[in-house]
Amino acid sequence: MTFDKGSLILIDYVAKVKDSDEVFDTTIEEEAKKHSIHESGVKYSPKLVSVGEVSYPVLKGLDEALTKTAVGDKLTVEVTPDKGFGERDSTKVRMIPIRKLGEDADKVTVGDTIEIDNKRGIIRFIGSGRVQIDYNHKYAGKTILYDVNVIKSLDSENDKIDGILKNRLPVEDSKVSFTIKEKEANISIPEEIFRADGLQIMKHFIQMDIFKFVPTLEKINFVETYQNKQAQSKKPETAGKKESKEEKAPEPKTA
Repeated sequence: MTFDKGSLILIDYVAKVKDSDEVFDTTIEEEAKKHSIHESGVKYSPKLVSVGEVSYPVLKGLDEALTKTAVGDKLTVEVTPDKGFGERDSTKVRMIPIRKLGEDADKVTVGDTIEIDNKRGIIRFIGSGRVQIDYNHKYAGKTILYDVNVIKSLDSENDKIDGILKNRLPVEDSKVSFTIKEKEANISIPEEIFRADGLQIMKHFIQMDIFKFVPTLEKINFVETYQNKQAQSKKPETAGKKESKEEKAPEPKTA
């Protein structure tokens, strides 16, 4: 059974450039290590996709292929530039004075990604006091191959909320916790992100997504539980310790 528009599904994938076999992205940690693209701090887990919809998007070519799949399917999808990272645009390649890079002028090398005038670009050439910056996407003009495994369709309320939370919260999956009672969901915020930058924005998008994909819910509560760690660290004296302090009567001496 194929997926309807707006279906939430989980997929694993390995993405590579067709003409060079360069693997540049994956959801699988072992594959990331194998191809030397592993990043510490990155959460490797199946990707949440909203098929044919923009909440959790993928490249257009991959999205179109997923609409024709079902859970358990394994396939290779070829994504051409027009449905991927776009065609190369020569007008997006600029030559600027290297002094415009300021303090970074002596640090950059060809291939580095830098930000100039609030735009990210790749340095293609340095010389004669000038630097050439390419503002095209790194993989513009490239055909991409995705090896995809369609793992699961999130159909129940619990599965949808669980998938959304694991996608939005920057914590281990085992620390994601919530309950549903009638038309109300209570979501426990892990203590380690109480002070995280952007926590309020995370909550905003979480509630928007949950109400969108689980419209039967009427209320969402975010729960932050604080414990008195000082009180926990004060351990009461045990009965054994008290007894050890009591003076014992001396044993009678025998002749």
